[in-house]
Amino acid sequence: MDKKFNGVINLDVRDSVPDWTPFVADKAPEGAPNILIVLYDDTGLAAWSTYGGGINMPTLDRLAANGLTYTQWHTTALCSPTRSCMLTGRNHHENGYASISEAASGFPGYNSHIPFENAFLAEVLREKGWNTFWLGKNHNVPVDEWDMGATKRNWPLARGFDRFYGFLGGETNQWYPDLTEDNHFTEQPYQPEDGYHLSKDLADKAISFIRDSKQSQPNKPWFTFFCPGANHAPHHAPEEWIAKYKGKFDDGYEAYREWVLPRMIERGILPADTELTDLNPMPEGTFTEADTVLPWDSLSDAQKKLFSRMAEVYAGYSEYTDHQVGRILDYLEESGQLDNTIVIYAADNGASAEGSPNGSVNENKFFNVFPDDLEENLAMLDKLGGPDTYGHYPTGWAAAFSTPFRMFKRYSYQGGVADPLVISWPAGIKARGEVRSQYHHVVDIVPTLLEAVGVEFPEKVNGYEQSPLAGVSMAYSFDAEPDGPTQKETQYYEMLGTRAIWHEGWKAVTLHGPQLDKGRYEEDVWQLFHTDVDRSESTDLAAQHPEKVEELKALWMEQALKYKVLPLSDLSLQGILDMEFKLPVPPSGQYTYYPNTLEVPERLAANTHGVSFKVLTDVELTPTSEGVLWAHGSRFGGHTLFVKDGKLTYGYNFLGIKPIQYVIADGVPTDGRHIIGVEFVKERMGEHHESYGTARIYVDEQEVASAEIRTQTGHFTLCGEGLCIGYDGGDAVVPDYSEGFPFTHGELHSVTFDVADDAYIDVERHLAAAYMRD
Repeated sequence: MDKKFNGVINLDVRDSVPDWTPFVADKAPEGAPNILIVLYDDTGLAAWSTYGGGINMPTLDRLAANGLTYTQWHTTALCSPTRSCMLTGRNHHENGYASISEAASGFPGYNSHIPFENAFLAEVLREKGWNTFWLGKNHNVPVDEWDMGATKRNWPLARGFDRFYGFLGGETNQWYPDLTEDNHFTEQPYQPEDGYHLSKDLADKAISFIRDSKQSQPNKPWFTFFCPGANHAPHHAPEEWIAKYKGKFDDGYEAYREWVLPRMIERGILPADTELTDLNPMPEGTFTEADTVLPWDSLSDAQKKLFSRMAEVYAGYSEYTDHQVGRILDYLEESGQLDNTIVIYAADNGASAEGSPNGSVNENKFFNVFPDDLEENLAMLDKLGGPDTYGHYPTGWAAAFSTPFRMFKRYSYQGGVADPLVISWPAGIKARGEVRSQYHHVVDIVPTLLEAVGVEFPEKVNGYEQSPLAGVSMAYSFDAEPDGPTQKETQYYEMLGTRAIWHEGWKAVTLHGPQLDKGRYEEDVWQLFHTDVDRSESTDLAAQHPEKVEELKALWMEQALKYKVLPLSDLSLQGILDMEFKLPVPPSGQYTYYPNTLEVPERLAANTHGVSFKVLTDVELTPTSEGVLWAHGSRFGGHTLFVKDGKLTYGYNFLGIKPIQYVIADGVPTDGRHIIGVEFVKERMGEHHESYGTARIYVDEQEVASAEIRTQTGHFTLCGEGLCIGYDGGDAVVPDYSEGFPFTHGELHSVTFDVADDAYIDVERHLAAAYMRD
């Protein structure tokens, strides 16, 4: 530490003077406020009631009535990047977050390692006397550090947070979340049938964290970063909350756009002359087919029914989570803390189009480049929102909830980067229920909060010289004239190859579509919008002002060089998967795992996707043995080997599509130690990159069962459900068992995954030789 000992040391302690100063953190300024940031996912500006939208948000409405609603607040168009800005006050490429953690590549702006020179706000506030808590979504731990054997230097507790409870990945099952507490994985406290939902659990934990800190240090302020899974897929909510929206979206997404725009104008969110943009606003060849919006009138009655229900689920999900945030505010009010708490309630990017034009009951199909089947989806209509689905609405609703803008999440148009933001601080902001239209960005939040709480950003944090904050404080807007000028001058944007630059009321945007493996950036066409008068970016002025276009293009490149934006990447989804971090394969091609250990995150476990593989289980069996030997994934994609009812069963759940594929061997051996093997030999590829081949079960050297199956090329889940040994954590891979189904009445020694080209018998003999050394 920088502080030195200021006491006196002599031979005898009686003649010495202690000094506690080096070991006591600074005290927060007298009367310093608490800070609560509530950061939703995947929410366009036109979704919530506060902004005129059709989703009721009573808690947000309550905060807006007692604070300020911002109409020109912007994000990065994607979750991990925005969150990195919210945490550090630096631009996303400076933080190594050009994209999400899972798509990291080995370039400075793209490696998902936030430099220690970019300290988190929590690191600063903790040393200045605040307690610091993070709940819910993380998505800012580098993907190569997700596992229990990795360093924890980039986990929340090492980056300034006293407590963490949530999930590390980009999304998780709201009924069966993949949970982490502090520095280790943990199981959910109770099950959905007992009333569990992640949003409720997170609110309970937030209240307990704050309450615990106040018991011993009642005058110490706190900073809580509360990040629910909502509104990211999977869209999960209790049925009674979904039912509140029955029929409310039956007119379709085009009608919603026409309905919501006047409401947004009436509330002062948009100027009176704001125009709607086209539903499919980009020229052919500049966006993927998956981002197309199907005209509502072109849909069948069955499609309309399905799509409406998907919107109802999303709305119920959002309002249910808002209700849980309300429980936190109720606690703060009851305990006398709300008046001096700065509450920031926002979303991290525009509405998501990852449901593709037809929506999905299992969003992971999108990430496996596997088409949805309308009949399969319709069969799940009444189960949408519940544990049996992993749903996402179609692109039309993404466009509708991003009204009146072009496009949605992932794009640098307003549809991707314009987001809701409400700030309430009764003790510090005089204005009530007012609208603020100054142009701002997520990098402005950290300097705003530091000014509000009276803390200067230090030159050094934990011994590291700090890079400059990228944003400007918004605190001037708290009690300013509503229509006063912004103090921000410039903000660049870049996401998956799309680029934009805003400068003093003008914005230039490329037409370069993401995920097309196109390259040739020099051929891109730039559009120009005068956003001071054209908030929806409806009118391209590039032809009228070519000199302005060139000026802004040059400014974008200047910003790109300054903030580590290059090299640009517009790779397809498969290209991203090819470049992403992968666990190095040992020379043997083998990975050995043991029982009674925490699950191994999917991206750090042996990769069995799209390849031939073998799994060897070293186990002692008895006549009453049963349970899971190993399991990887969930009911929406995964595979498992288990013993039940005297049968040895390998189940492969391909993207949650029924029927589940089984290889079943009758007559489980009961006479001691055996090697039970599962082998999959890939024989051909399907049209959607799935693999077809033969799966076999072996007991020792004897094949006992076989069947043809298909396997996934992409990940089992995005929610982080990893490899479990001796049990199936979280959501079960197959419906044959539940609640973990741990292996009992026998002894499981190890499980070895082999992805090398060795013959099955060679691996079996290798393990047999290992027995001799036991």
